[in-house]
Amino acid sequence: MVKPRYSVVIPVYKNEGSIAPLLQALDDLAGTLDAPMETVFVVDGSPDASFARLEEGLRGVSFSSRLVLLSRNFGAFAAIRCGLAEARGDFIGVMAADLQEPPSLMLDFFKALASKPLDVAFGQRLGRHDPGFSKLASNLFWKIYRRLVQPDVPEGGVDVFALTASFRDRLVALGEANSSLLGLLFWLGGRREFIGYTRLEREHGKSAWTIKKKVTYLLDSVFAFSDLPVRVLMGAGLVGLGVAVLLGLIVTAARIFGTYEVPGYAGSMLAILFFGALNTFGIGIVGNYAWRAYENTKQRPLNVVSLRIDFPGKDL
Repeated sequence: MVKPRYSVVIPVYKNEGSIAPLLQALDDLAGTLDAPMETVFVVDGSPDASFARLEEGLRGVSFSSRLVLLSRNFGAFAAIRCGLAEARGDFIGVMAADLQEPPSLMLDFFKALASKPLDVAFGQRLGRHDPGFSKLASNLFWKIYRRLVQPDVPEGGVDVFALTASFRDRLVALGEANSSLLGLLFWLGGRREFIGYTRLEREHGKSAWTIKKKVTYLLDSVFAFSDLPVRVLMGAGLVGLGVAVLLGLIVTAARIFGTYEVPGYAGSMLAILFFGALNTFGIGIVGNYAWRAYENTKQRPLNVVSLRIDFPGKDL
């Protein structure tokens, strides 16, 4: 029986402080697997010394690896897609470089994929050792995400996963720009399993996953997978139409019964401001959908690779 090959994809951005413990954790992981493991590090235009430390550290590890440098910062999800396309394993796991998700999850993922008829395995957060505000913001983010984008996403969200090579091929074939990688994974369906874990406390550096990036990613996800903004706009338009009809009836009745001769200034200004704001809001929503559709028609690559370096590993 031919043993499967394992790949681990890791996007890297401002992670220079965690490179040494990350490589040690991956070395330990490779020693527990029943078949060879390769890693694919994708440095997403990181401005720190992450690339240099990886280039030096990967010369001394036991597993084979590929170091990919992107020409600029394209975002974590573009980097992950790049790493997935570069991976050569039968089963491919994705994890973060900050070690907040335990590397042992990769072992659980690979065991599940190898022993069960699965396409993808997700890590489901059962708890987290994060600061209070960070935990609150993350919980709010995933609550909105589940409500507006993908209700199948578990509470607490998904940061790590593993999938088969065939399922990876289906995923990377979807060349959508400004979309949600997680949303695409769930949109593809497939046979999936959730494996619980507790998110660890961050020991090195500061998270680059800022509030601004979370809001941008949430908007990309909503506009890529939901027509809710359009339906909200239609609802607001119907409400506005109802208000306009009601005000029209009131003005007509007042005019007929001689309640006033000259229309009031306040009422006119309120109507103008209300419908002006509604029109602006509607143009913004339609513009977001139009811009994303236009971006996809350009068919630009989702990332640009500047450099690839392969390391065979000491044991090979």
